[in-house]
Amino acid sequence: MNRYDKLSQSVVAIMFLLLIGFVLVLNLILPKREFSEAENRKLEQLPAFSFHSFISGKFTTNFEKFITDQFVARDVWVGVKSNADQAIGKKESNGVYLGKDGYLIQKFAEMKKGELEEKIQSINAFHTVTPELNKYVILAPTAVSVLQSKLPKYVSENRELDALHTVKTSLISSIRYVDVYPALSSHQNESIYYKTDHHWTSKGAYYAYQQLGREMGFKPMKEEEFEIRTVTEDFYGSLYSKSGFRNLHSDSIDLYVPKNEGKVTVDYVEEQQSANSMYMMGNVKKKDKYTVFFNGNHSLIQIKTSHREGKKLLVVKDSYANSFVPFLTSHFSEIYMVDLRYYEGDVAALARQHQIHDMLILYNMNTFIEDPSINHLTNKEG
Repeated sequence: MNRYDKLSQSVVAIMFLLLIGFVLVLNLILPKREFSEAENRKLEQLPAFSFHSFISGKFTTNFEKFITDQFVARDVWVGVKSNADQAIGKKESNGVYLGKDGYLIQKFAEMKKGELEEKIQSINAFHTVTPELNKYVILAPTAVSVLQSKLPKYVSENRELDALHTVKTSLISSIRYVDVYPALSSHQNESIYYKTDHHWTSKGAYYAYQQLGREMGFKPMKEEEFEIRTVTEDFYGSLYSKSGFRNLHSDSIDLYVPKNEGKVTVDYVEEQQSANSMYMMGNVKKKDKYTVFFNGNHSLIQIKTSHREGKKLLVVKDSYANSFVPFLTSHFSEIYMVDLRYYEGDVAALARQHQIHDMLILYNMNTFIEDPSINHLTNKEG
């Protein structure tokens, strides 16, 4: 090797080290972002250091997430990687499959041993201490098990159906498990899930509402009794953001509004705000257009309808319920929506305070697995 080769290698090495140093400095001095518009989620912040968190490994795990989330030009690199993946025919990115007909389908959550059983036990334990509450459980299957024909050919996924069966057969018999999988599966050729988002569409929620009506004993409204309003045709949802896959068609968001709609009052209890609609129409101009339903997730929402003689309902929920609950306002006088991820009160006491006798637990199966808040159902204290 002559001295010119050695010199050129040295120059390349120095430039590479300077580049690394430059990126390091940028990562240190640039302000930390709290939210990614491209991924539509909150970004990890610098974790607080403690000896206990360091020994347990929690600090290092969270610090790694912080570095990953706050890496300079992260959104650009995610987009570049996803474009390269698509170019070489890759059908998976960041836990999301690129399916047929432009569907993005989220992988089913990974479960630790005993995790599902712990959540089932929490519901059973809550029922034991609140037997006066008539309980119904809907665990909505996600697109990965309903739209299996849309999955890439190499994917065979039945874990979600197995988990649903475990819940169905493990709940106390006096808890009514509402199985919505057959209804959704029978309509799988319709637009029951968004193509770019992890939620079911209003049409998917409608078919689940019909099944709940049959279980609860109320007569579901027919589809022709609703005015179906398309409020946007430019919705790119959570899976579009998470995966980085691009060059896909946008989704539409429809609202099912009863033709004989009565008056509805919505109180956001913690925020001390009220509205006369369940829909925040201005949000269709924002990135997360799904928040047109109830302006997103809140700890406690109280809905009063024009059906003053009707029953009251308590809904313990995740965001799947946001597009589902509007169907129920034709059958109940009051509905209380509790999101345990944010609610710090006593759920049983809330039911007693408002003389509620019917309760619906509604989660999509992925959130039910991943979110631990249901485990605290029996010890939420105000």
